[in-house]
Amino acid sequence: MRTTPQAAPLCRRAFLGRTGVGLMALSSLLGRAGLAADAKFSRWGGVVNPLHFAPRAKRIIWLYMAGGPSHLETFDYKPQLAKLHGQPMPDSFTAGQQLAQLQEQTLKCFAPQFAFKKCGQNGTEISEIFPRLSTVADELTVIRSMKTDAINHDPAHTLMNTGTMIQGRPSMGSWVLYGLGSESEDLPGFVVLTSTEGRSPQPISVRQWHSGFLPGQFQGVAMRSKGDPVLYLNRPPGVTAAQQHDVVAAVQSLSRGQQQFDNDPELATRIAQYELAFKMQTAVPGLVDVTNEPQHILDSYGCKPGDGSFASNCLLARRLAERGVRFIQLYHRDWDHHNDLVKFIQGNAANVDRATAALVKDLKQRGLLDDTLIVWGGEFGRTPMAQSNKGGPGRDHHMKGFSMFLCGGGVKRGTTYGATDELGYASVENVVHVHDLQATLLHQLGINHQRLTVKFQGLDVRLTGVGEEGRVVKGILA
Repeated sequence: MRTTPQAAPLCRRAFLGRTGVGLMALSSLLGRAGLAADAKFSRWGGVVNPLHFAPRAKRIIWLYMAGGPSHLETFDYKPQLAKLHGQPMPDSFTAGQQLAQLQEQTLKCFAPQFAFKKCGQNGTEISEIFPRLSTVADELTVIRSMKTDAINHDPAHTLMNTGTMIQGRPSMGSWVLYGLGSESEDLPGFVVLTSTEGRSPQPISVRQWHSGFLPGQFQGVAMRSKGDPVLYLNRPPGVTAAQQHDVVAAVQSLSRGQQQFDNDPELATRIAQYELAFKMQTAVPGLVDVTNEPQHILDSYGCKPGDGSFASNCLLARRLAERGVRFIQLYHRDWDHHNDLVKFIQGNAANVDRATAALVKDLKQRGLLDDTLIVWGGEFGRTPMAQSNKGGPGRDHHMKGFSMFLCGGGVKRGTTYGATDELGYASVENVVHVHDLQATLLHQLGINHQRLTVKFQGLDVRLTGVGEEGRVVKGILA
């Protein structure tokens, strides 16, 4: 799906300064009473029309564990690593390999710190730190052979979200919204929620949900987890809805008039977002008002609405999915465990375990899991070697092998895919690169990742890079 660059936009001053044209256009607009005041907002329908494939999913909920969860304490048990605990890491694994903070240090094996148990009918091995998640093991597709190209957080986040370590490219949510549009009339098609509990030391940048070189209307909208979800949501005292609509209509009239003479993509974005913002004033309070949720649902998530927790955000994610939002991304920013791994990962697991399982069960009970694709994981994994900073031992960043899981949306249920070596150092069986994951997610939405492209700086740029990068991982598809 190839597009060409927009013509260079004119600024307002240049537009209005053109001899006679600006005044004529303004006079015409002001003279046409009610223009656009009651015009129906045209919802973006996406450029992939018709879809490249029959879709298995309509939306994605990405539970993003920022910081890099250790696969060795979550979904990839390594008994051989336990046997070698405290012994030197074999040079055959690490010689000449890139490490983040363990350069020139003695590398010692660090055993998995928790017991694993076989869960579900297929015996998926899951750590004991996820007692509730283990109850939905038959819904999960655990990928144990992930691989990325970045060993530090920021470039790894950027690669996972945008398909490249180059800053300024569109995020996956933006690509999806650009390609498919949204089913929601009065909420953004791409919403980001960030939880506030725990240490939350892992910084994340707004460019992880930015639209890059795509028009700004495809950027993710970050809703706050505490207080008003969107700033300036409420009208000033004394301003009625009708008065505000009159102002919006007047601005829209002027903007649409200018757009007839100047094909400015950012002006088109402004037109769309003014209307959406007006609609959100009604839609967002209804979204966050969970008084109509049964008590057993609130209890299942373990949340107190408005507390800023991951659990509350999971409940909001379900409500956003019901309202047609296309891409929902939840950040939990507390998984960077260079020290005190046992202490901190237990706390993190407690924060996300119950709510994640509740989200899966809730979506299934409502008939939404079949066409909702859940993604759980971070930007990379952790080393099988110990890192000792202040406090107890932890694990360093690791890009050669880590785990994620998918659920719903046409993926195989109750299965594992791929494997790392016997010590959990490198993915060796059915390796899944970040680009492969992205290609697969787009495929489930009905998009051929090689055909959703935009011409930029002379290249047909896509989410999964250029050339032959990215492949659909058919082994995990139902």
